[in-house]
Amino acid sequence: MSDPILFSVDDGLARITLNRPERLNAFNADLAHAWARVTVEATTRDDVGAIVLDAAGRSFCAGGDVLDMAHTMGSGADIHALADVINTGIRALTESSVPVVAAAHGTTAGGGLGILMCSDYAIVGENSKIGSLYANIGLTPDLSVSAQLAHAIGQRRALQLVLQDRLLSAQEALEWGLVAEVVAPERVQARADEVARFWLAGAYGAYGQAKRLIRSQPERAFAAQLDEEARSIGAAFDTPDAKARVAGFAAASTRKEKA
Repeated sequence: MSDPILFSVDDGLARITLNRPERLNAFNADLAHAWARVTVEATTRDDVGAIVLDAAGRSFCAGGDVLDMAHTMGSGADIHALADVINTGIRALTESSVPVVAAAHGTTAGGGLGILMCSDYAIVGENSKIGSLYANIGLTPDLSVSAQLAHAIGQRRALQLVLQDRLLSAQEALEWGLVAEVVAPERVQARADEVARFWLAGAYGAYGQAKRLIRSQPERAFAAQLDEEARSIGAAFDTPDAKARVAGFAAASTRKEKA
């Protein structure tokens, strides 16, 4: 049996690959526990500066494995417990200061929508489809869908998505602000890698802290957020990377003025 998640780290780039292609990468217990373990590791390692979240097979993630639910889950308590496990990984990615890019090819549905929104920058293919579809089987949103969807696209559009069996096209998802880029299907993985390498080639620590500030803002009142911004930029200014970049910018500006 293959591992339900593949994980590797190469030169600062962590890659997390959902690996149940035969079930459209839908979550069962094995995938849930592997997801929780790998995401926590990826976001706490000192040698990781960016994360690519992708998937094997023809789709990104179909949410929960409905067949597995029907055959192995005896009660709502079982579903609740499994969702808590997956939520550990969702919190690890969204609360960390490591930027995450998703390569979300094919279809993303149900809880897969929450997995997609764990990323800070999502790439999809021109033929991708994204939807909720929970109510089709009598279930309600989980895996951060109700927590993140309205923040991402607005309450009215979030309601449109969860109250219908609609699948957004890639272009609609882009127009709604749910994804960052739409590319040719065969370019999804490569483009996600390019984005991650862009972060790593630059001030990836600053990108990570910018992500943290945006992600954590709902926890704070306006004045508290201003205080946190001021604290964060002060801490960033004291880092060797920022000192070198600021000095380089100043030197270049001086040379330009003298030219």
